[in-house]
Amino acid sequence: MIRLEHVTKMYGSIPGLRDVSLHVPKGQIVGLLGRNGAGKTTALNLITGYFPPTEGTVRIGDKDMLADPRACKRMIGYLPEKPPLYDEMTVEDFLSFVCELREVVRKASRAHVDEIIELCALKEVRHRVIGHLSKGYRQRVGIAQALCGSPEILILDEPTVGLDPRQTVEMRELIRKLGEAHTVLFSSHILSEVQQLCSRVIILNEGRMVQSIDLTEKPKDTVRLRVRAVGRKEALLNALKGLQCVQQAESVNSPEEGTAELVLTCLAADEQGRATDQIFQLLAGINAPIRMMGEERDSLEEIFLRNT
Repeated sequence: MIRLEHVTKMYGSIPGLRDVSLHVPKGQIVGLLGRNGAGKTTALNLITGYFPPTEGTVRIGDKDMLADPRACKRMIGYLPEKPPLYDEMTVEDFLSFVCELREVVRKASRAHVDEIIELCALKEVRHRVIGHLSKGYRQRVGIAQALCGSPEILILDEPTVGLDPRQTVEMRELIRKLGEAHTVLFSSHILSEVQQLCSRVIILNEGRMVQSIDLTEKPKDTVRLRVRAVGRKEALLNALKGLQCVQQAESVNSPEEGTAELVLTCLAADEQGRATDQIFQLLAGINAPIRMMGEERDSLEEIFLRNT
């Protein structure tokens, strides 16, 4: 749905993005993660056609943003970090105005605005002047204007920034609901937010894409297990390395005296059964009681810190 192919953006001699290639599939909610200055806003500005790339290609659907910008922009609704609102207009008048700009048929405009106001929970403020609204409502109006014209794609730049905890939860619920009918790409530096909402995460650092992670991916054939058991480290390592399912075993410091703590890379299962069952049976057989055993996975936070 959205594709960047070897995109570079220079601000004079300073790179904003450097040879970035990424893909946002249709129907997914995708998070763009990175520290401040990583290139998130630059990427979103390129995708929305706000400015052209220095090198490379931006495609929206099957269209090239440079070759057919009008068709591309019709497919996109955009919420910048600072929503482009007219403070002197009422919510309803403003949304009607945006519908006119996006060439919504006049006869259908009223029903379209009503639908958006309902979706964004703006009914109680539809006749209020935007300049008198709270930050949370202003963000909702910002998303509402992005929905005018029924775009297939929503681009949201830091949609929860500056909101209080209650407003943040409400905004996340709205984004989740929007993802049922739209392809959504949003930038954030809040890891928990991205993990809650997204099916895929793209991490940028210093203008480069350093990682693309499918959060829906099924566990791989191998697992990493952390085991703490009573006994001598060397004896336990030698015993566990004898299991066919154990591909690698190493010891780490154990916080409990008289025990050894081991990190094992194992086949999740083989012809002998599940790795966890085999390890349990082996340690029970050599009288090495297990104090703890659990699967270890890299958290999104660990991946982010390692790559930025």
